[in-house]
Amino acid sequence: MTTTVPAGPREKVDQRPNTRAAAHTGVPSERRREALAAWVFLAPTILLLGLFVLIPLGGAVVLSFQRTNGFGDGTFIGLDNYTRLLGDPVFWRALINTIVFTVLVTPGAMALGLGAALLLNSALPARPAFRSALILPMAVSGVATALIGLLMFDENTGLIDALLRTLGLPDIDWQSNPTAAFASIVLVTLWWRVGFNMLVYLAALQGIDGTLIEAARTDGASGGQLLRYVTIPLLGAPTFFLLVVNVIYSFQVFDIVFVLTGGGPQNATTVLVTYAYDTGFVSRDQGYAAAIGMVLLLFSLFVTAVQWRTNRGRDVAG
Repeated sequence: MTTTVPAGPREKVDQRPNTRAAAHTGVPSERRREALAAWVFLAPTILLLGLFVLIPLGGAVVLSFQRTNGFGDGTFIGLDNYTRLLGDPVFWRALINTIVFTVLVTPGAMALGLGAALLLNSALPARPAFRSALILPMAVSGVATALIGLLMFDENTGLIDALLRTLGLPDIDWQSNPTAAFASIVLVTLWWRVGFNMLVYLAALQGIDGTLIEAARTDGASGGQLLRYVTIPLLGAPTFFLLVVNVIYSFQVFDIVFVLTGGGPQNATTVLVTYAYDTGFVSRDQGYAAAIGMVLLLFSLFVTAVQWRTNRGRDVAG
């Protein structure tokens, strides 16, 4: 008589690859192949980052501790360039102008971009034409944009003053008046930056689930309540992205200021980058210009870090 053995639970078979054996035999594991592929793809970027960012940055740091005159090697002077900044009125004027420019342009460009995106996301007639008109400045370089602005705001031959004279209004001294000169830079920059902000916001708006909007409308939400309590909270991630990008751009503004006003009148529109350019390439004081650049870099990193710490909507899917 034969006895049958009841079938028990099947023993689990370890189907994981024997990595130790694979390593012993020299055969790379799957994870190693993936890591190797990742490094192969990252290597060109790391190489270019090192050649064109990290090495020049290290050179600028070293140069900021030297006194130079454009000829020969520099002389090491320690922190003298940085202490010199403390008593330089042009540097403080340029720093204040940079901060004011950032405060005006960043929220202005983002608000106008959001407003344009909301309009173009609705049933607006001729939407493709309006989108093209707003995106078109993105295809133009900063220098070309500044030249267009010069045609508009030149106090002798500009179209704005010609229009004011046609209407019987007094001219505006766009290049002679410090406030008007600064306003012209802000207006031209806004025209240039609104298209980019609009494009990012429009993509985010079109990604919002329509059922949320319909549910809010069914609950009786007005247009303002819909915008405040539904739409804007869902735009946290793109808003944080645009905030960082616009602040960094505002700190680095150069081409529009350089072409439109050249920093004048009387340094009324001088920003940190144009001051560093004048110091390094006109006055040939490269060490002092490098110190100005280092201050600008540290200031940008500080503001970006504060934004990163304080913005809780950056991880909210838009």
